[in-house]
Amino acid sequence: MIMDLGEVIAQSTWGGDGSSLAGLTDFWVFRFLLNILGYASIVIPAAILIRYIKRSNFLERSAGKGCTYNVVKACVYGTADELPTTQLDSEAPAPSPSRFPRWAILIFCVVGLQGSYLTWGVLQERIMRHEYGGTEDEPAEKFQNSQFLVFVNRILALTIAGIYLSLFRQPRHGCPMYKYSYASLSNIMSSWCQYEALKFVSFPTQVLAKASKVIPVMLMGKLVSRKTYEYYEYVIAALISVGLSMFLIAHGPDDEKKSTTVTTFSGIILLAGYMMFDSFTANWQAELYKYKMSSFQMMFGVNCFSCLFTSAALLQQGGFIEAFSFMFRHQLFAFHVFLNSICSATGQMFIFFTINQFGAMVFVIIMTTRQALAILLSCIIYAHPVSIMGGFGIGIVFLAMFLRVYASHRMKQKKARQQENNTGVKV
Repeated sequence: MIMDLGEVIAQSTWGGDGSSLAGLTDFWVFRFLLNILGYASIVIPAAILIRYIKRSNFLERSAGKGCTYNVVKACVYGTADELPTTQLDSEAPAPSPSRFPRWAILIFCVVGLQGSYLTWGVLQERIMRHEYGGTEDEPAEKFQNSQFLVFVNRILALTIAGIYLSLFRQPRHGCPMYKYSYASLSNIMSSWCQYEALKFVSFPTQVLAKASKVIPVMLMGKLVSRKTYEYYEYVIAALISVGLSMFLIAHGPDDEKKSTTVTTFSGIILLAGYMMFDSFTANWQAELYKYKMSSFQMMFGVNCFSCLFTSAALLQQGGFIEAFSFMFRHQLFAFHVFLNSICSATGQMFIFFTINQFGAMVFVIIMTTRQALAILLSCIIYAHPVSIMGGFGIGIVFLAMFLRVYASHRMKQKKARQQENNTGVKV
């Protein structure tokens, strides 16, 4: 009994049958702690410096002069007090008129989002779950450094955002730069958990887990914030739970042999970490948008800190040497990483453009469809077996997601009509 329990723990922790238990550095928790130490080597000194600057009243003592004053003010205090009142009080600008018809722009957004993120998903699974090499000259091996993939994605996104900011006029920036670091840390940790989870769970499982994020969000809102929800939200959460459960327990005979590597305890923990960090990122970015910045200013600020944190961790762990050595041995891997980063950065730009042109509702519908197509594409390309019960589970999850979009839209319309009837002003 004790031996059986040890084998289960080894399988769930190390993502295999116990044979990969080669050393402590292969343990994902150890790698996660190393990443945290790398980030802390920058965060802790910076936090001490910011605290000292604020307590010492640096701005008052420097009399508002010099380059150092401007840098400290922008990084620590921000320039929101210098922004014009019209910018502080203004809402997001309406989309500028285009000479192209709206249907053509919508098709452009759909193709851009679907193409970028479907390709991104396929490449994610290829990089993290499959071997490179396998010939006489190149022995088969898997790439293990998720941190490097996060860094490459962020450095390319930073470059694109920087080019865009230099070419197009933007609102005057007022947010203290250090505040981007909070969203940056949670963003890179959510991405790291996402990549690491693919070592333990299949891509369809990961997509469905992301779709079920509404459940922990509702639970936390109920317990922590005493938030109330509409009746349809409870029905949708129940449908998602049923669909996800059906998919996870629907293993055919061929799946039972792979069950220790397809869905493990470590994979569940990493997916939970992804959802937790990702939820924090979205909420913190919502706070930052109160400074009336543009989406590309947000993209640049967050990715600037992300590159700083990930490069520090990679340098301390020797991750760059490991990754570039792997690239040199397997040129196909280098191509996949570059294309993966292109798709990630392009997808971010299409997100901003679609929301600006058509609003959040259309964007949610497109991305929900993308998740369903991603599962289908993954099953076709990588031959994931899905039983009839599992297929019904997938269908129930996405039916619930579309019902959520529809019900949310109807509730907004109902509230708008009520407000119109109460005030007599058309909303």
